[in-house]
Amino acid sequence: MLRAEENEILTRVGPGTPMGDLLRRYWTPACLTAEIPEPGGAPLRVRLLGENLVAFRDTRGRVGLVQENCPHRGASLYFGRNEDAAIRCVYHGWAFDVDGKCVDMPSEPAPFCEKVRMRAYPVHESGGIVWTYMGPRETMTPFRDFGTDGADASEFIAAKQHSTCNWVQAMEGNLDTSHISHLHQFDAIDDIPDDGSDKPGYPSNWMSWKFWRHDRAPRLEVDDTWYGYRYAGIRTTPNGNTHVRITAYALPYSTMVASIPFSSGQGLFVPIDDENCWRYILMSRARRNPRDLGGANLFAVPGAPFTVPTQRGAGGIVAREYTAENDYQINREAQRYGIFSGVSDFVSQDLMVTESMGPIYDRTQEQLGSTDRAVSRMRHLLISAAKGLAEGKEPPALTGDFTSIRGAEKILEPDEDWRALGTGADPVIQEAFDL
Repeated sequence: MLRAEENEILTRVGPGTPMGDLLRRYWTPACLTAEIPEPGGAPLRVRLLGENLVAFRDTRGRVGLVQENCPHRGASLYFGRNEDAAIRCVYHGWAFDVDGKCVDMPSEPAPFCEKVRMRAYPVHESGGIVWTYMGPRETMTPFRDFGTDGADASEFIAAKQHSTCNWVQAMEGNLDTSHISHLHQFDAIDDIPDDGSDKPGYPSNWMSWKFWRHDRAPRLEVDDTWYGYRYAGIRTTPNGNTHVRITAYALPYSTMVASIPFSSGQGLFVPIDDENCWRYILMSRARRNPRDLGGANLFAVPGAPFTVPTQRGAGGIVAREYTAENDYQINREAQRYGIFSGVSDFVSQDLMVTESMGPIYDRTQEQLGSTDRAVSRMRHLLISAAKGLAEGKEPPALTGDFTSIRGAEKILEPDEDWRALGTGADPVIQEAFDL
């Protein structure tokens, strides 16, 4: 469990808070490119790390991310006119460019544009996401490229979904390998026949599901890295083999969950404020797994009774049909006789449990076990980094080769070290990336 003051550090992200100061030192998703697609199009409200902002793509195609309230009299620039390479407040016509500089002041007989500037944050578009840096300009580091910079739009998928709980609370689900043996289970797995892939090497996707159900108490090993850590959830298969699911965590937001034979797609958990977050998904299609092993589609499982939300509204936002207001459409009959959770939508199973804890869970009440080791490690890294920054220490993982971070999954050969899987020492990676 955490002490109350540690839970406060972990969860509070507004300006001037220890965690807020830390997060502002990293490039952070602000919105999806698809939400502001056209030069001169409508502005977009963005609430990020407890700040109310407006994003817009000006008539030249440049993206601005600025404070929502006009520095003149405070009217919202969300209602502004996107014109003349600036956003113009409709109250008195003052206009500001993407850098926050006042470029027009038509209501003043003697304009003093050079004396007025609004808060504006640097942005960088990559992988269908508009990223921003909200920290001090003098400490801004180069953009952290996870492999999407310079890629064509056809080579990646970016989407996001709103969650009504603290960002860490949501992210903990992606770093918890034991819950897949319970929350995401369904009875029909028992009827899936053994297809012969329960042996050293890469199992079929449906056999992996059977392993999760067979061994519900995985052993965890955590390996610290320069960017955070990788950890393995180790299970024994029905045939007595050792199955590992390896997930990577890169401070502060990024998770690369295990997949057969490897994964480089990200789940990012970005704070809107203390009590809400966006769950971003960023998947690259530029590097495909070199082997068709049935693992590319998590739901390619015979008899799987789950739905996956594919409907995206304007701007790539995944709609919420399963919410606290409708009890996540839980079906008690299905819970007794088919789906362990009783909720048919896979992602909403995660949303149900993390949101049901309340907006910010009181972690002083927790009783943790050995399978919570990866979650505890993430918390420790974040809290230590926030405290360290307050003491003048540089945050970790600001720079490095982020394209080399991957998850992985395999049944190990005798004496094989799971730490090599998904790295440059892995033959599958060498084949996929021409190493």
